[in-house]
Amino acid sequence: MDNRSIGVFDSGLGGLTTVKELKELLPHEDIVYFGDTSRVPYGSRSRDTIIKYAKQDIRFLTGHNVKMIIIACGTVSSVLPEEVAGSFGIPIIRVLNPAAQAACAVNRDGAIGVIGTQATVRSGAYGKAIRSIKPTARVIGKACPLFVPLVENGFLGPDNQVTRLVAEGYLNDIKKENIDTVIMGCTHYPLLYDVISDILGSEITLIDAGRETAHFAAATLKSMGLMNEDTARAGRAEYYVSDRIDDFSEIAARFLGSSIKGDVSTIDIEAY
Repeated sequence: MDNRSIGVFDSGLGGLTTVKELKELLPHEDIVYFGDTSRVPYGSRSRDTIIKYAKQDIRFLTGHNVKMIIIACGTVSSVLPEEVAGSFGIPIIRVLNPAAQAACAVNRDGAIGVIGTQATVRSGAYGKAIRSIKPTARVIGKACPLFVPLVENGFLGPDNQVTRLVAEGYLNDIKKENIDTVIMGCTHYPLLYDVISDILGSEITLIDAGRETAHFAAATLKSMGLMNEDTARAGRAEYYVSDRIDDFSEIAARFLGSSIKGDVSTIDIEAY
């Protein structure tokens, strides 16, 4: 048994999709979440800057004596070198491979779409991961850079005309590629699930990278003997951000279904 917390980080709100799944799968586990709201989005940054930010985020979470870190950020998962992730001495789970495995398991026709940030699509990491599982797969990437700021600013509703117009501009191209599976390669994107699904159509299976990663993390904790088996208590979640609390708390509570105002603190991530 290991009663230490699980650490999760993302550039802003997106990683809350993973937190929501973790809370349902592992109700007795404590969670420490960091959203880098002052520097969102990561997807338009250079590779060196993304790596710098990731190191700071990981150092902050390791300061909370966590037993595992989940990189709930498609951009960091795609860009961070394995030797960097492996240098921290604890399991670090990326959203990349669980999503790729899930997509290959349901894909029928050999063509898989990946929507993500500019850095994620540019890296080609999803294509590499998919082809390591399904060598004959055809991978079509589409950068959707405006999705993150839309989510961060609360443009979430399926009837929001701004969101729909942007989504149609991005997704109409990928619909022409005769695909049956699309990976939402950024954990912000499931917050726009309804509009994405409506535009792509019910015949296309959407893979939620955050959800798949939460299931993979739960299985990893169990296999490594790191589960918190104290079932007499409910797990607690702490939330940290690098910018204003109010905006984060309001949108996060809407997504998680409960108020988190008392559990959110602001930190200076540049100090790490």
